[in-house]
Amino acid sequence: MREYKIKRGHNPDLNKILLNYFGVTGDTDSGFEFKVEGIGNIFIQKKGNSLFIETKSSGSVKADYSIIKKWNDFLYEATGKTAKERKKEFSKLS
Repeated sequence: MREYKIKRGHNPDLNKILLNYFGVTGDTDSGFEFKVEGIGNIFIQKKGNSLFIETKSSGSVKADYSIIKKWNDFLYEATGKTAKERKKEFSKLS
């Protein structure tokens, strides 16, 4: 499970973002799981100022640039941080 910190001052409507990108809604405070073609099962939960996301790939995952772009766009809208900012944050943890 990965923790994605939400940028200070960024106040996303996660249900609206999830509905826009993946067509799902649920209680992000208690967490819920859904399936996305090309990625697999995704569990998402918001705790405080962080998103906790766990992905489990299904057996038939296709590697496609559009899926990666869609995922990065979703994370940008949800956290307010670009892929470069998220990478820098994760590299500090290692």
